[in-house]
Amino acid sequence: MELRTLRYFVAVAEELHFGRAATRLHMSQPPLSRAIKQLEAEVGALLFIRSAVGVTLTPVGTVLLDEARSLLAHADRVRVRVSAAAGVATITVGILGDGTDPGVARLAAAYRRAHPGVDIRIRDTDLTDPTCGLRAGLVDVALTRAPFDETALAVRTLRTDPVGVVLRADDPLARRGDGLRLAELHDRRWFQFPQGTDPIWQSYWNGGSPREGTVVRAVQECLQAVLWNGTVGLAPLRDDLPAEFTVVPLIDMPPSRVVAVCNEGDSNPLIRSFIEIASAAYRH
Repeated sequence: MELRTLRYFVAVAEELHFGRAATRLHMSQPPLSRAIKQLEAEVGALLFIRSAVGVTLTPVGTVLLDEARSLLAHADRVRVRVSAAAGVATITVGILGDGTDPGVARLAAAYRRAHPGVDIRIRDTDLTDPTCGLRAGLVDVALTRAPFDETALAVRTLRTDPVGVVLRADDPLARRGDGLRLAELHDRRWFQFPQGTDPIWQSYWNGGSPREGTVVRAVQECLQAVLWNGTVGLAPLRDDLPAEFTVVPLIDMPPSRVVAVCNEGDSNPLIRSFIEIASAAYRH
């Protein structure tokens, strides 16, 4: 069994849906389905009971899930220990959104000072995966925004930011500098994330209500949807947008949390150090 295939299996087993698992793994569904069928052939038994609404684990699948999680965790520990012994320790950091945040710059400088011999790899992530590839095993730790499904994750809040609505500068509501309420946007079209995106994440950026609107994956796609279609969407308050856009504060919207996230129980000292240094960097 390949470790990559086991990661695929764990994703399907946790999502209980091939489409959501494929989105989480940032791959299309057909190769994921083929990989799981090949794994079932290797095991010699069905791992999932498939239906129109999703999948459920078979007894064999339940046993494999427990073993696969243990094996993948062990493989990660081996990788870190071997890399450290070879003097080429690495950590892969997933970052969502704006890498120009001053907190990111302070964190990068402080982490380099604390770990000068560590190879730090960065994985930039679009808006469809708030864990930045953490659940898929693509990164060791994520610097992102909450809320999202925190099952089996350890989340440290670094900062909270007020949230506003992004509008075209010529939108009649753009003149409401004193703020807006979510109810005033009930008849507008909103940004949507692709099907299979974490529902907690989707709900937050839709103001807690079902919406309709343009499907987007990246910040630039959000801005273009505003520019071309008059779509509205939520974003942390900022003053560095181009002149054709305005962000109006939302009075009744809970703030957005900047967080550092790793897998629950992860004992990698490089990851623990990252989270502690991040906490200090974002306090300034």
